[in-house]
Amino acid sequence: MVYRLIRAFLLILGLGIGYEISFLLFKLNDIFNVLSINLNAKIAVYIIISASFGVLFLLISPKMIEAGEKAKVFIENKLKKTPMRDLIYGFFGLLMGLIIANLFLRAFLSIPWIGSYLPIIANILLGYLGASIAINKKEELSNLVPFSYISPKKNQAPTIVNWIKPKILDTSVIIDGRIADICQTGFIEGPVIIPRFVLEELRHIADSSDVLKRNRGRRGLDILNKMQKELNIDIEIYEGDFEDLAEVDSKLVRLAQLLDGKIITNDFNLNKVAELHKVPVLNINELANAVKPVVLPGEEMVVQVIKDGKESGQGVAYLDDGTMIVVDGGKKHIGETIGVIVTSVLQTAAGRMIFAKPKSM
Repeated sequence: MVYRLIRAFLLILGLGIGYEISFLLFKLNDIFNVLSINLNAKIAVYIIISASFGVLFLLISPKMIEAGEKAKVFIENKLKKTPMRDLIYGFFGLLMGLIIANLFLRAFLSIPWIGSYLPIIANILLGYLGASIAINKKEELSNLVPFSYISPKKNQAPTIVNWIKPKILDTSVIIDGRIADICQTGFIEGPVIIPRFVLEELRHIADSSDVLKRNRGRRGLDILNKMQKELNIDIEIYEGDFEDLAEVDSKLVRLAQLLDGKIITNDFNLNKVAELHKVPVLNINELANAVKPVVLPGEEMVVQVIKDGKESGQGVAYLDDGTMIVVDGGKKHIGETIGVIVTSVLQTAAGRMIFAKPKSM
C-alpha cells in the first residue's frame, strides 16, 4: 500500500514538474517572441509535456524508491554515529541559516522567472552552511555558552546545567571492582551507563565451566548489585545493541560515539581502539598510578619484607597500594618489619617499582 502511494506521489510530482517546464517555455517564448501559439496549442503542449514527465517519473519510480531506501539507511546510520551535541548544534545552525535565507530573499521575489525559485536554492545552501559551520565550530560555541540556566523560582538561585558526558562501563572494569569505590568517593559525575551486551558477556562469564572465570563473573555481578543498591549514583541500563558488530569492544566504541560519552576501562587493547576512534577513555589503572604517593631517592620508610626476590639476597615488600619494593640485602629480613632507604624508582608499563636498602647497611 505504501509503495503504491509513493508511486502515485511521484506521478503527481512528474506532472507538476512538466507543467512548470511548460509554463517556463511559454514565458521565454513571450519574451523573445519566437513562435506565435494560440490557446489550443498551448493547452496541447501543457498536456503533452506534463503527461510525458508524469509517465517518466512513474517508470523510474522503482529506482527512485530503491535509492530513497538506501538514502534512508545511510542517514539513519550516520545519525546513530553522530553525538547528540552535534545534532543539537546542527539543528540550531540549520535554523539560523533558514531564517537568514528568508529574511534577505524577500527583496528578490519580484524578479521575473527565477524569483519564485530563489528561496528554494537559498534555503538549501544557507541551511547547509549554517548546520556545517555550527558543527565545525561546536567547541568554540561550547566555550561561549558553557551552560544553560533553568528558570529559577522566586528568591531561588539559578540551577546550572553542565554538559556532563555519560560514563560507559566495560566488562573488565566491572569485574575489577575498584569502580565501585571510585563512584563512592564522588569523583565520577554524570550518568553511569551499563550496556545490555556487557551484562550478557558478564552473565556468560559467570556461567563458565572454568572456576576462575565463573568467580570473576559472579564478582562482577555482585559489584553491580552493590553499585545499584548502596551508591547514590545514576545508573542506567542501555538496552540497545549493534548487531552488525560482533566484538563487545567495537560495540562500546560505537555506543560512546552515539552518546558522546566516555568509556571507563582497564583494558589496554580497548583503550588503544578507542583512541584510534577519538573516543575519550578513563583508565582505572592509569588513575591508580597517578594517585600513588611520590617517592624520591633518599626517603625513608618502614616496610615488611614478605618474600625473597629474583636476584640473590633480595627481599620483596609491598606498599598498601600494591607498589612493589625490592630491598637489596633484604632476604635475611623476610618476615620482619624494617626501616629502608629508597635508592631508586623505576616506572614501567605495569606500574611503579621501588628499589631500597635496609637503613642498617
